[in-house]
Amino acid sequence: MANPKSHGIEVERDLVYGPHAEWNLLDIYKPVTRPKPWPVVFYVHGGAFHLLSKDTHWLMGLVFARFGYLVVNISYRLAPKHPYPAAIEDTCAAYLWMVKNLERLGGDPTRVAVAGESAGGNLVTALTLAAYQQRPEPWARAVHDCGVLPRASLPFCALLEVSRPERFSARRKLPRWIDGMLRDASTSYLHGHSFEPGPDTELADPLRVFEEAAGVPHEDRFPRGLPPFFAPVGTRDPLLDDTRRLEKALAALNVPCEARYYPGGIHAFHAMVWDPAARRCWRDALAFLDRHLR
Repeated sequence: MANPKSHGIEVERDLVYGPHAEWNLLDIYKPVTRPKPWPVVFYVHGGAFHLLSKDTHWLMGLVFARFGYLVVNISYRLAPKHPYPAAIEDTCAAYLWMVKNLERLGGDPTRVAVAGESAGGNLVTALTLAAYQQRPEPWARAVHDCGVLPRASLPFCALLEVSRPERFSARRKLPRWIDGMLRDASTSYLHGHSFEPGPDTELADPLRVFEEAAGVPHEDRFPRGLPPFFAPVGTRDPLLDDTRRLEKALAALNVPCEARYYPGGIHAFHAMVWDPAARRCWRDALAFLDRHLR
């Protein structure tokens, strides 16, 4: 791991944000050489809902913090031991912890973005829905009522519909191991639930919420509106179609969406920061944030 201090960043590690102390941990990255209050990036890691943690994704916190953002980088309960809605429930709890502590941390509550990749992209998209749409789930309603709305949402290479994993291989033939990984992600996260879309698992499929809202008056489904989205993905990513659908659904809702398609990029290619395409992706993401949060 790079030394954050050499980049002018201080890190507070392993702060407990919820009742499941083994899992409910987060790190704070502070750009201490920049003037307060800092704009904020709330980051959620990927890993198919059953792998990885904030500790595997320290690079994301470091990159955003280097460019002047206070970063809240979280871990959450993993499937299949903790299936839906554990991950999104924890994500909402961490967001509420952040809101409660923003003043102490030096963050600006009027300049908050949410970001994540793969499964984390699913979770921050669902979190965005929780903030902007009054929903029946108590953990989502608490985010809606907390008073701090994310001003931008950045789902990187996101799996935006966990139900129906067979749709990917139905459209184009995938290597068996990739098809198996996609099906495992659904099996793990939806353990104990139907693998078909339904109201009980609606926030596992945030893309469908947008698509189904297209024929409904915008003010009825999203009276607060929705923030602009930045949705990058590589053209060799098996999840590519979900970003295409997101772009189309948000366009139907008149919501700004900068969907960026990087030729030849594999899944989570932006993590390979030595790659020119990854560097372009990061420049694009930071420019997007600069337009909407500065």
